[in-house]
Amino acid sequence: MFGYSGRFLAVDLDTRETRNLELKDDDLMKFIGGATLAARLTYDHVKAGMDPLSPGNPLIFAVGPFQGTTVPMSSRGAVCGISPLTGIWGEATTGGVFPFRLKTAGFDGIMVTGRARQPVYLYLHDGTAEIRDAGRLWRKDSYQTQDILKDELKVTGLSMACIGRAGENLVNYACVINDRGRAAGRCGLGALMGSKNLKAVAVAGNQHTSLANSDKLNELTNKARQTISAALMTVAYREYGTLLYTDMGMFLGDTPAKYFTRSVFAVQKVTGHSLRQAYPVESYACYGCPVACGRLVRGFRKDIPEVDGPEYETAVGFGPLCMNYDWDSIIHANHLCNAHGIDTISAGVAIAYAMYLYEKGILTKSKARMEIKWGDGQAIVKLVEMIIDRKGIGELLGAGVKKMAEELGADPETAAHVKGLEMPMHDPRAFTGDAVSYATGPRGACHLKGDYYNVDLGGGIPELDINRGDRFQSAGKAAPAAKYQSLKDMYDSLCLCKFSPLPVTLLAEILSAITGWSFTPADLLTAGDRSINLKRAINNRLGVTRADDKLTKVNLQAVNEGSVAGHSPDMAVLLKEYYDFRKWDWDTGKPTREKLLELGLDFVARDLWP
Repeated sequence: MFGYSGRFLAVDLDTRETRNLELKDDDLMKFIGGATLAARLTYDHVKAGMDPLSPGNPLIFAVGPFQGTTVPMSSRGAVCGISPLTGIWGEATTGGVFPFRLKTAGFDGIMVTGRARQPVYLYLHDGTAEIRDAGRLWRKDSYQTQDILKDELKVTGLSMACIGRAGENLVNYACVINDRGRAAGRCGLGALMGSKNLKAVAVAGNQHTSLANSDKLNELTNKARQTISAALMTVAYREYGTLLYTDMGMFLGDTPAKYFTRSVFAVQKVTGHSLRQAYPVESYACYGCPVACGRLVRGFRKDIPEVDGPEYETAVGFGPLCMNYDWDSIIHANHLCNAHGIDTISAGVAIAYAMYLYEKGILTKSKARMEIKWGDGQAIVKLVEMIIDRKGIGELLGAGVKKMAEELGADPETAAHVKGLEMPMHDPRAFTGDAVSYATGPRGACHLKGDYYNVDLGGGIPELDINRGDRFQSAGKAAPAAKYQSLKDMYDSLCLCKFSPLPVTLLAEILSAITGWSFTPADLLTAGDRSINLKRAINNRLGVTRADDKLTKVNLQAVNEGSVAGHSPDMAVLLKEYYDFRKWDWDTGKPTREKLLELGLDFVARDLWP
């Protein structure tokens, strides 16, 4: 079993028992690792109408064959389960050191079920696992939790993933924080962790996995590092992080403002350059990454001298989306999200929606018990605090925009989400490939599998016949977008950073050298296709149909300014072509039996088509 530790830990918090799950070679060849292997393990636990916060909903931390090796940009891992926010498949990925340390602790992943009677944490080290009391950690923020455990355990190379108050309070979009301020951000998996009374997972060790061909892997990873160093974006990411995109995004109409109703705004106030002008900013890297796109703001305040981030999604969500251009409030809101474990994208969209509804008179001052006006940075910070503690109007905002519309009697077409997951900060009117990817993505509105803008801006995948085209075109766009979506899903099986510029051919060669199995670029695409269809089947079992594959009007209605003026994706054309390419049944929204059997998902075919 080259490339794998051979240990996938199953933890039952009801009985406090741990055991090793048996993973067969066939399962690893098909599902590889990370989020896809987690989906395979979750599948057998899925029941129609299940409560995502029930003890039987597994919480899974998973890595893949790249972790623990010299492959650059591979210290990434997945956190998965049925989402408390959306009620369907949920996954989030994270970087830092934790994914690497989980592998060197001797594990390919952890599946947690049940609910501890009192708060606990898991301590994994050198192939062993312990369930320990965490009562003293409850109500501590993520930074405090990490500091306390490091001080207590005194282990070299210790890394942790944990929740803050938002996860303990079961906020629908609470997230899991690791390595200071890194986040497995989306889908509310911090709430799932909190529902299990699991405060943290601490990992350490020096276990090594066997490699099929270490000499070949060294040759390939040297080539990979040269490729990364030569990439223009490497220098740009190191200098400005993901905020390098803000001004380009506005020029393209891809960066939304005023709750997705504007595409032109004072962009010069929220760029990576303006952040550097306002504060001392340092870059930092995930383990073994030569890029270092992370931001660290120094000297913010005496009581908060150091802040992780903000990155592009966060800065836009708490910034232009709310018509706010005050770096102090953006940074403060970002810090609160890091400290207490909350998804900055969902929080930013929920607050912007509150401002939109307040302007329309639907959310009133008497209902909110405060004013929620466009551009009010202090109100944004206050609302983040209220969301974290589920106090006042924060209780409703923390439920997500879909629930906000329902509770306030707003037009559901004004709620910016797909399948309950809030829209990210890339506008589907700017790139139709993004639009169809959002509508059909396994976790909802996902910019990490729906970043087709990278293709239409010139980053095609020639090995897979995915090529640049007219970014506003709808006809003919769905098939390459589906292939690209599958490719990016495969990245979450390998657990490789989405910013990696490595060619697919090189990735196939690296995976082959690690595992000893033979992979081609076409095989990797098939693996991604299998992953998308497996997650789709999970969603089908939870009630998802074709009717759920849609964007709401607020993200489709053409704006009258900027480079996207007058443009809107033709979703009818995009979805029909997508379904035809995927071989999904138009009436039910399920993958066809033929497609499932083609992918070796026979057990799914039996369930969906009895």
